[in-house]
This record gives sequence, C-alpha cells and structure tokens, in this order.
Amino acid sequence: MRKGIVELMKNVCVLGMGYTGLPTALMLAAYGSDVVGVDINQALIEHLQEGKLTFSEEGLAELFNQALSNSIHFQSNCPEAQIYIVAVPTPFNIDTKRIDPSFLVTAINNILDVYLEGSIIIIESTVSPGTIDRHIRPAIEKRGIIIGKHVHLSHAPERIIPGSTIRELRENARVIGADTQEVAEAVRELYASFCSGDMVVTDIKTAEMAKIVENTYRDINIAFANELAKICRHDDLDVYKIIKIANMHPRVDILQPGPGVGGHCISVDPWFLVGDHPRLSLLIHEARKINDSMPEFVLERVYDISRENGDLDISRIGFYGLTYKENVDDIRESPSLQIVESMKKHLCAQHIKIYDPFIKANIVLNQYHDLDTFLADVDMVVILVAHNEIKENMGKLKDKIILDTRNCCDIDGVYTL
Repeated sequence: MRKGIVELMKNVCVLGMGYTGLPTALMLAAYGSDVVGVDINQALIEHLQEGKLTFSEEGLAELFNQALSNSIHFQSNCPEAQIYIVAVPTPFNIDTKRIDPSFLVTAINNILDVYLEGSIIIIESTVSPGTIDRHIRPAIEKRGIIIGKHVHLSHAPERIIPGSTIRELRENARVIGADTQEVAEAVRELYASFCSGDMVVTDIKTAEMAKIVENTYRDINIAFANELAKICRHDDLDVYKIIKIANMHPRVDILQPGPGVGGHCISVDPWFLVGDHPRLSLLIHEARKINDSMPEFVLERVYDISRENGDLDISRIGFYGLTYKENVDDIRESPSLQIVESMKKHLCAQHIKIYDPFIKANIVLNQYHDLDTFLADVDMVVILVAHNEIKENMGKLKDKIILDTRNCCDIDGVYTL
C-alpha cells in the first residue's frame, strides 16, 4: 500500500454532499486529489453540476471555485475508486435513542457494488461506539468480501462546526481509527494533503468513542449552564454575571445558557450513549432532558413577560432567528423550530412572526424576509440567534420589549433567560 499512496490520493469518492461531505470533497480536490462527489439527491447533484452551492459558509465559494478548476465531478451513482469517504446522515431512533445506521449501510453497499481491490473505506459520519463492528463489518462480510484483503476500513470522524468549517478542516486535529498501522498511515497522508492539525492514530472503536465524548462533554456543560439559568431565574439572580465571576477561577469554564441545543452533533450524539447504555448514562440522559426543555422554558418567559407588560397581543410578538447558531443557514435540530412546534401544541403558532436573514425559503408560517418590515410589525422581539445582523442593528430595537436568550443585547431594560 505504501507504494500506492500518491495514486490512492488521486482517486477519491466522497458519499454525501452535505455540511461535512461537500467541504471535504472540495478541500481534497483543491489540494490535488481527483474527486467524485456523490449524493442520492439528484436535485442537489444537478445544482452542484451547474456550479451552484447548496448552502452558505464562509470561504466555501472560493474553495468551490478552486476545486472546480482542478478536478471534481458530481454524480448520483457511486463510481470505482481507491478511497471512499462516507459522510452520510446518522440519525438516532426517537424511541430507542440508538443510532439508525440505515444510511450508512446503504452507502457501504453502494460502494461494494463497484469497489476496486484494496479500496479504503473511511467512515467520517459520527457513529456510536461499536457501530462499525455491529453494522458495517457484517454488511461487508455478508457479501463475501474480506476486510483487510479486498477492502480496508477506517474511521476518521469529522470535527468541524458550521460557520468555521473551512478553517477547522484545515487546522483542527483529527483522530484516525484503523485496523492496521498501514491503513492508518494511508488515511493520515490523505488528510495531511490539506490539514495541518495533529493526527492521532488509534483503533476504530476508540475513534468512535472519542468523537461522541467530545460532543457529550459540551452538551453536559451547556445543560449545567441552562440549569443554572433556571435556578437564577427562580431566585432573581443574573446567571450571566454569576458565570462570568465563576469562570475567573482558573479551573472553571462554564459555557453560556441559551434557548436550547441544536445542530446535528451536540443535540444528537449523546443520545447514542443513552440508547446503548441506559443504566450507565444517567448524567448524560439528564443533560439531554435539560437542554431539550429549554425551548419550553423560553416560551414560559415569553408568557411571563407578556403578562408583566399588560398581556401583549400574541400576534405582535416576533421571534428573531431560525438557525441553530449564529451566522449560518443550518436549521438542523434548531431550538427555534422546536419553539414553533411547541407553540403549535398551544394553538398559537399561526399568530407569531418569525424572521431569519439566512433563511431565504419559507419554512414556517408568518416568516419574514426583511428586518425592518419584521420589526415594524412587532412590539416584542425574542432574540433566539445572535446573528451579526441583529447585533449591528440593536438601535432599531430600542422601543421594543426584548427577551434576549443569547446575552447579546446591551439595551437597558432587556429581559434575559
């Protein structure tokens, strides 16, 4: 395999052209690999074939142009390749909380229909510890294909966040799990073509667990901050001031409370441990429940503030932000959408107004597409996402009642969590 490293890098297929797969494919192409990007969504593929990006990300357009000028192609069917990178969704089952490996297994079977002898299959999708042993190896062996001879397996989980994807792809440390040192070295050299971060080589199951632990740690830390927010609200204390003071201690690093936890990583990955180890994951489970309770807590604050101000007309209450974090167009597991769903249960979702500068399509009722028009139609603004736009236009909110769930507003009299 060592003799073929350069050749391997020249023949790469990336399956899944989403928030992880597309930037990874573009990065590889921009830095010299011959890349085919694959997705089962034909409309998405046609969009990319026309030279149009499917989501917004700082630096992505420039990278796209660089990749197109080198060697990248997009198609819906899986081609022959020496290296496959799998970056497909890995949701969890809402009832069992366990990983749903169906997208992953389908991708693997598509690869096995066309693979070349000695191909390396790299799983980038985040998976629960043991997923590759329980689902991927059996899927391969079922077809009479010998792992370590006909194909090789590796797990190199993505470690990026929307909004900083390009920088983090280039700079973040990577963990590479593989069955052998030889395979690990081939994978390491592939990522080293564009990544300057440290690369830790380990076994596959350790790599699976390391990624889950990263996101679970953050989820628990956020849950602690959110629970503090509830306690401080009950005792009429400023949670932000308390966290700031506590964080002055050199061994304390409390994150910030917010309206909930969104995105496809932190809000999903801890459930894998809960699903697989329900008796051993009590703290993790409780943290998930706390963070999932925050959209309802925000609504309670809205109702309390409305009553305090003479029972506001609900149709004059506006929610700013639909994405799960600031300055991106990613709405996966967004707390804002959870709030909309909650309000449907209270039969009042049809009355609220909502706006996000990054969401151009209409995805909810009464969605606005202009900040000034939105503000003109509301008396109360609930800031759910701290986009730069709202921070740069705080002066336009001075006559509004404001509930700031992101601690980004310095106007006197603003309400907080």
